[in-house]
Amino acid sequence: MGNERVIEKIRECRDVAKLRIWKENAQRHGADDVERAAFAQLVSVMPEAASGTLDHALWQTVHTIEEMRREERGKSSPMHRTRPKIKRVGVKQTLIDWALGPKETDEFSILLDRGMLHLAGEAIVLRFPDQFEPNVLAAARSRFEKKGMTVAEIQALIDWRG
Repeated sequence: MGNERVIEKIRECRDVAKLRIWKENAQRHGADDVERAAFAQLVSVMPEAASGTLDHALWQTVHTIEEMRREERGKSSPMHRTRPKIKRVGVKQTLIDWALGPKETDEFSILLDRGMLHLAGEAIVLRFPDQFEPNVLAAARSRFEKKGMTVAEIQALIDWRG
């Protein structure tokens, strides 16, 4: 079966265990496109919130970071500060705090290093502008500008659909 057919099967899959196996096999065989597809689908199906919502977007980021850590450490590695914070103050306030924080979060740095800034909390804020105040949107945009990103690059992060 060619990679295109495997990727199509991956896009239809909602089984976390099966997606992890596809990702690991692709990694072992050097099939980067299959590995990326399996990882993207994995972190897309893990959140319980409805796709296309603010909650889903943040939980997708949480699962992405946790899967990266799992891969690096060889064991489950939950975000021990972020998960309780979300439970305590909610998804929206967590994103506001990340955007307004005096420095970028560890999660932002990890996603930057992996070329996945479209999953950063600041990108999520900009993707849902009707849910945030102008000062929060400005702070989120500023975080990307401080990294030297152009308006077009920031717009690409906002337009990303997983």
